[in-house]
Amino acid sequence: MSFETLHVWKKACNLSCELYQHFANCRDLGFKDQITRSGLSIPSNIAEGFERGSVKEKRKFLFYARGSAAELRTQILIGCQVGFVEPSLAEKWSAELFYIKKMINTLIQQCGD
Repeated sequence: MSFETLHVWKKACNLSCELYQHFANCRDLGFKDQITRSGLSIPSNIAEGFERGSVKEKRKFLFYARGSAAELRTQILIGCQVGFVEPSLAEKWSAELFYIKKMINTLIQQCGD
């Protein structure tokens, strides 16, 4: 199976693109860099895991992707508190991340122990 066919990879890519577009004019370069990197890390780790040679490595990179999703959720919540992200958008992105995390968990379970 190719990572490009995965619904979770496509959703994570779309979210990453939304982040880049939303923060294109953000003057806080540290925050902008951190939030776009964590968003980019989710689909990147999914892709890397699916291109690795073993189930163990695939699973490891799926855990990385899940960790990046938690990191991004944290940054979205902080971004909302400091006024970089509107509450309705933070809620939308958080819901997307919840769904993405569930899909990653399913992929991890499919890899077995």
